Amino acid sequence: KAPQAAGVIHNDFERGFIKAEVMHYNEFVAHGASLAQVKAAGRLHLEGKDYIVQDGDIINFRFNV
Repeated sequence: KAPQAAGVIHNDFERGFIKAEVMHYNEFVAHGASLAQVKAAGRLHLEGKDYIVQDGDIINFRFNV
């Protein structure tokens, strides 16, 4: 799940997990490797603690400690 994936990077990420901003790598490449274009196309989505990380996900973890 997303909090455990965040914890692999740093345990503070898991402890203070709020949400995960998720896009798939293929979407990122298809939109010119531009986060702004992915957002504009509506392909960036927020996921909660129950999200199961998929192969190819690019994730920005929102957290607070």
